[in-house]
Amino acid sequence: APRPCAGPSLSSVLNELPSAATLRYRGPGVLPWGAEDAEDEAWRSMQTSADAAHEEQPGPGASRELPWPMAARRAHRERLARDRVAQGAGATGAQWTRLIRRSKEKVREGLRSLQPWAWTLKRIGGQFGAGTESYFSLLRFLLLLNVLASVLTACMVLLPTWLEGTPPGPPAPNASSPCGSYNPGSHGLVTFATELFNLLSGEGFLEWSPLFYGFYPPRPRLTITYLCAAFAIGLLYLLLILHRSVSGLKQTLLAESEALTRYSHRVFSAWNFGLSGEVHVRLRQRLILYELQVELEEARVRRKAAVRTVGQQARLWSVRLLVNLVVLALLGAAFYGVYWATETTVGLQNKPLIQRTPVLKLVVDYLPSIFISVANFVLPPVFKLIAPLEGYTRSRQIVFILLRTVSLRLVSLLVLLVSLWSKITCGGDAEDNKCKTCGYNYQELPCWETRLGQEMYKLLLFDLLTGLAVILLIQFPRKLLCGLCPGALGRFARTQEFQVPDEVLGLIYAQTVVWVGSFFCPLLPLLNTVKFLLLFYLKKITLFSTCSPASRTFRASTVNFFFPLVLLLGLAISAVPVLYSIFLIPPSKLCGPFRGQSSIWVAIPESICKLPQTAQNFLFFLGTQAFAVPLLLISSILMAYTVALANSYGRLISELKRQIQTEAQNKVFLAQRAVALSSADRTL
Repeated sequence: APRPCAGPSLSSVLNELPSAATLRYRGPGVLPWGAEDAEDEAWRSMQTSADAAHEEQPGPGASRELPWPMAARRAHRERLARDRVAQGAGATGAQWTRLIRRSKEKVREGLRSLQPWAWTLKRIGGQFGAGTESYFSLLRFLLLLNVLASVLTACMVLLPTWLEGTPPGPPAPNASSPCGSYNPGSHGLVTFATELFNLLSGEGFLEWSPLFYGFYPPRPRLTITYLCAAFAIGLLYLLLILHRSVSGLKQTLLAESEALTRYSHRVFSAWNFGLSGEVHVRLRQRLILYELQVELEEARVRRKAAVRTVGQQARLWSVRLLVNLVVLALLGAAFYGVYWATETTVGLQNKPLIQRTPVLKLVVDYLPSIFISVANFVLPPVFKLIAPLEGYTRSRQIVFILLRTVSLRLVSLLVLLVSLWSKITCGGDAEDNKCKTCGYNYQELPCWETRLGQEMYKLLLFDLLTGLAVILLIQFPRKLLCGLCPGALGRFARTQEFQVPDEVLGLIYAQTVVWVGSFFCPLLPLLNTVKFLLLFYLKKITLFSTCSPASRTFRASTVNFFFPLVLLLGLAISAVPVLYSIFLIPPSKLCGPFRGQSSIWVAIPESICKLPQTAQNFLFFLGTQAFAVPLLLISSILMAYTVALANSYGRLISELKRQIQTEAQNKVFLAQRAVALSSADRTL
């Protein structure tokens, strides 16, 4: 009989693996595949037998009675000793760790159950995609911020105002000072139309009310609580937004790393087997469908980008450059329009004809708001129209649209503030006749803080009225026209999609207005709370009654990180004018809790000087270089350590990913060799 051919040995096959030339990532001194010596193999066998026997042993018996080799019994005895030491020393710590972990889980579950509109957001995500759900989640988060700010304002500003007695009334009409006179409120018989105009502009009976800065009296305790409330609210905003940004960053890094964006993950791991009820099942199915649509569309764009020639790439970059030049030109025109409107408004408000005609006065008062709203209404659709020309993925297009729109909205607001500050400070010229006496333009703006609060109040109110007008006069009639006209007119007025970038930037713009104006209009967060509450239900009704699911979806993880990032940008922009007002501009001499001071911040050092000497020394030490320099050095060291640790983790993750790829190649190679050997055996 023919003698069968001997196949290759296991060691030779292992030496041919793709990973045989590299060391396994288990630490230094590890041999390659198939190169283990006899002693190492014997030790591994003894260790394996000891581990298996240890798992089978119900209790810690005597090692000498076990039918094992000496090395295995010695390893078993050492393991038992380590276990006894660990159990004796770490039992209490383990119990406390379990208790803290369970407490955290219960608190997290309790907070999750207290979140409002949880079922509504789940329904929106299942029917319209995670991108639309992210808008309503952001709206709920901003509503929470405004509620907390309103509570802090009520406790730290409103209560101290009335606990120390009834606030005094407005200055007498004939009262005068070196800084002019200030006569808020309406005098004599006032018609209903005038009261309505006062309600829309924040003047008249509202000008001397708890709504604005000028109402609050100059009391020592109130000045401290008023200023501390502003800093406490700002710090609360910062911490909550940072917490949301970090949680969104984790999702974004996982999504962008392509570790969880494979189709197998969506197909095999995305389903929740704990769902019960047909409605929940259908919502989850739609959510997975939208996620798969995102992956497929972005994969198509990447494949198209991978096969571009050099000429196509150059043409694409030329188009991108041209698009960005057009965007910059449109933004520049919008900013100049806002600046012109602000300058014109201040000049027209003192003319007799404008003062005698309430309608003209209202239009002039709202002129900057009208220009900002028109620019915000016209330019974002243009940005959306030109975004597909740049050849980016849908998620990247959303990011660019958001960047351009947020630049339009926030910089327009910044241009408005710069124009107003130029009027307040006489263009920075302290020797100007209007500003020389009091340090600010007391002739045109006797209470400039209230004037700033009125501007932010008008921006907020006009933004709400514009949103209501769009919903009632455009979106609902468009839906009716689409349903009643089946012909060409109905196709022209097709069912609309929910525009997430425009809606999100509207929220961020409104919140930035509140951040700027809350110091000069303390009740502005409360008004914004009512506005966001009304907006949530209006947008929900509009979404389910007039909108259809988006034809092109995008990854929600990207915007879940980008939305808080834009919020942080708005918070930083709003902090600049507020801090500038607190530290550099003299407060009004005729209104507000800081009247008569050289600056608003002076109230803090004066209050510190009234404390005991030890507290004074400690607080003043916090503001010296002896404290700031070591703090900066320690922060720099911690930051450098954190960056180095993150880099080391990144390198480790990259190495592990390469090992995973090598293991996959090993499996493919072994499968091919097994098939080849089985074919050779059948041939023989």
